[in-house]
Amino acid sequence: MRSGSEEPVPLHEEFIYCCGAATHVLKCGPWKDLSKDESKNLPRLLFMIIPGNPGLAGYYRTFIQALYCGLNQQYPVWVVSHAGHCKPPSGMEMIEDTDIKELEDVFGLNGQVEHKLNFLKKNVSKDIKLVLIAHSIGCYITLEMMKRASELQVLRSVLLFPTIERMAQSPQGKLMTPLLCKLRYALYMPVYLLSFLPEGVKASLVRFALRGMKTCDESSITTSINLFSVDCIANILYMASQEMIKVVERDSTTIKQNLKKLIFYYGTGDSWCPQHYYDEIKMDFPDGDIRLCEKGLRHAFVLDASKEMAAMITDWLQDDLTKL
Repeated sequence: MRSGSEEPVPLHEEFIYCCGAATHVLKCGPWKDLSKDESKNLPRLLFMIIPGNPGLAGYYRTFIQALYCGLNQQYPVWVVSHAGHCKPPSGMEMIEDTDIKELEDVFGLNGQVEHKLNFLKKNVSKDIKLVLIAHSIGCYITLEMMKRASELQVLRSVLLFPTIERMAQSPQGKLMTPLLCKLRYALYMPVYLLSFLPEGVKASLVRFALRGMKTCDESSITTSINLFSVDCIANILYMASQEMIKVVERDSTTIKQNLKKLIFYYGTGDSWCPQHYYDEIKMDFPDGDIRLCEKGLRHAFVLDASKEMAAMITDWLQDDLTKL
């Protein structure tokens, strides 16, 4: 498989309502509609990215382009934002103006699981196989999807830096839980005031915040401007507060039932899922494909290592793809 391409990568961008909530979708490849059974030339496989938190699709732009090229442009690669994490374009509200309430608490952790299942149901033919690539809390969401919808034709699930257990007990969780669960409302006013700044000033503030990185993906700069929206921040922090409360015990039953489909990738020095979480799951599932990063990649790999991660994943999946 090649790791890149000189040709322009087809990238289609959509803002839609899913479960009544604003949702940003990036689609890499010429396939824009995978829902019609009668459509000709439907691909056999869809790569779908389930993001972390903040669940902004734009953070994964470079990643899905690199993955699409690494897959010889043979399969669509889509990323679906979390409900309400994106700032909708002008003329579109955060919540659909309708009398029908599609889902209770769509912005909560459970709602985000149902949001992804609903997206697949409405937008992807049930005959298409799936490779789910999840990041951080997206790994918890992915395991829940596999648990709740066993009919999904999941070929593989790749779980990157998986926050699937004891989040509040992790080093970062101990720091963030009081802020997220008790003090998050105090952050809304400064965000509201910052939202009035010109876009150029916001971009400069983001660059300043990320100044410690040797290289930073440019799409991360533009995507981070969404974080100056009070509505987006409120939904992001609300979901994060639920993560601290609800992501406690690892779902070993679902992991055991789907072990042959799962690839886990843990970081070293990851303060959200420390290395002893890796040691324990490796001990509990010695036959599982559970890997420890040897490259020193950060938890938020999309900021500076999207191409490197995409290249690794294409290598991991070569055997599966040759059997299709």
